[in-house]
Amino acid sequence: MPYISTSPSTITSLSRQSVYLCKVLCNALRVVIMKTLYTYPENWRAFKAQIAAQYSGARLKIASASPAFTFGQTNRSPAFLSNFPLGKVPAYQGDDGFCLFESNAIAHFLSNDALRGSTPQASAQVLQWVSFADSEIIPPASAWVFPTLGIMQFNKQATEQAKEEVKRVLAVLNQHLNTRTFLVGERISLADITVVCSLLWLYKQVLEPAFRQPYPNVTRWFSTCVNQPQFKAVLGEVKLCEKMAQFDAKKFAEMQPKKEAPAKKEKAGKEGGKQQQPQQEKKEKKKEEKKAAPAEEEMDECEAALASEPKAKDPYAHLPKSSFVMDEFKRKYSNEDTLTVALPYFWDHFDREGFSIWYAEYRFPEELTMSFMSCNLITGMFQRLDKLRKNAFASVILFGANNDSCISGIWVFRGQELAFTLSEDWQIDYESYTWRKLDVDSEECKTMVKEYFAWEGEFKHVGKSFNQGKIFK
Repeated sequence: MPYISTSPSTITSLSRQSVYLCKVLCNALRVVIMKTLYTYPENWRAFKAQIAAQYSGARLKIASASPAFTFGQTNRSPAFLSNFPLGKVPAYQGDDGFCLFESNAIAHFLSNDALRGSTPQASAQVLQWVSFADSEIIPPASAWVFPTLGIMQFNKQATEQAKEEVKRVLAVLNQHLNTRTFLVGERISLADITVVCSLLWLYKQVLEPAFRQPYPNVTRWFSTCVNQPQFKAVLGEVKLCEKMAQFDAKKFAEMQPKKEAPAKKEKAGKEGGKQQQPQQEKKEKKKEEKKAAPAEEEMDECEAALASEPKAKDPYAHLPKSSFVMDEFKRKYSNEDTLTVALPYFWDHFDREGFSIWYAEYRFPEELTMSFMSCNLITGMFQRLDKLRKNAFASVILFGANNDSCISGIWVFRGQELAFTLSEDWQIDYESYTWRKLDVDSEECKTMVKEYFAWEGEFKHVGKSFNQGKIFK
C-alpha cells in the first residue's frame, strides 16, 4: 500500500469535515425516522413538541383520534403502559422503538441545535426559561383559568392570588423583553416555544386588553411568535382575549361526574321477615356509598382543562346514519393489504348517498422547495383538521423531488358537500387547494382511488414520480 504523507493541518481539516458529515447524516436520520406523538386534541403540552418538529423538520405523526389513539382507552392498555408506565400524554415513540414521556423531554428531543441553544450558555438559558414556565407560569395560570373552563370550583381568594402571581410573571418577562426580540439570542428557541404554550390559555381566556396593557413587550413577543408559520401550522390563528372569562357555575355543574343512584334495598321474604344488618356492616356500607366514583383517567389539571373543552356542534348531525362504517374501513386499511383486502372492502361497502369522493391539488407548486418541508405542509393541514377525522379519510401524495414537486390527493367525506365549508375550524388550509368532486362510478375515480390508496400506479395525470405519501385517518 503506498504511503500518503499528511500534514497536521490536513488532518485537522479532514477531522472537521468528518464531524460535519456526521452531523449531516444524524440530522438526515432524525428526519427519516417516523415519530409518533400520542395525545388528545388541543393539548398545549403536545403543542411544544409539534412546534419544535415544525422547526427541526422532524417527521411527526400525531395520534390523537381513533383508531390510532383513544384517550382513556389506548393509554390504559397493557401495550401502552409497557412503554409509558404513567399512561399520560403526550407520549413519544419512534419507529426505532425509542420512547419518551414528559412533554419537555419530547420537545427537547425533537428540536435541533438552534432551538436547544448553540452554546453551553444559550442551552442553560433555554433550560432556565423552560423551568420558569413550569414552576412560575403554570400554577397560577391553572388556578385562574380552570374555573373559567368549568373544571375547577371557583375560589375568590385563590383566583385573586393567582392574578397577582400572573402579574409578577408578566412583569419579569416584560422587563427581560424590553431590549430583546426573543427570550434567548436573536432567534426563536425552545424557550420561546415552551413559554408561549404555557401562556396560551391565559392569552386566549383571561388576559383582556386592560389587564395586558402594562406588559406591551410580552404581548408583542407573544404575537410575534404565534404568527410565525411554524407556530401557526400547529396552533392555527390565535385570537387574543377581548373580555376576561368568568366562572360559570352551570358549566361547572355539568362537568361534574354524575353520582350513581344507590341500589334499592331488597324486600325481605315472608318466611325470614325483616333481617337486621349488623351495625358495623351498615356503617361501612354508608362510607363506601359516600366515596366518589374514581375518575376515568388520571390527568393533571392542565390536561384536564383542554380535554374538557366544550365540544362544538357536529356539522354532520343532520345526516341520516350511513351503512358505510368509516372506522371499519380504516382498520382494514391500517392492518391488512390495501389491494387485496382494504380496497375491495371499500367498494363493497361504500355508501354513494352518504359519502362523496374528491380530488384535491395544491395550487402553488412553484412555492414547494425541500421535500420534508412540503410534507410538513401536508401534516400541518392534517393536524388542524383533527376533529374531521371521524367523518373523513384521505391519501395525499408528494410527487417529484426538491424544488420540482407537486401535491395532490384523494379525500373521502361524509355527505355530498365539500366538508370544509361546514365548519370555520376546518377552513384554514382548504383554499390552497383546488377541489373536484369525482363520479364514484367512473373509471377515473376507481383508478385514482386505487393509485392513491395503494401509493403505486402510473399517476398519468401528474407527470411526476411518487415521492412519499401521507394518510389522514
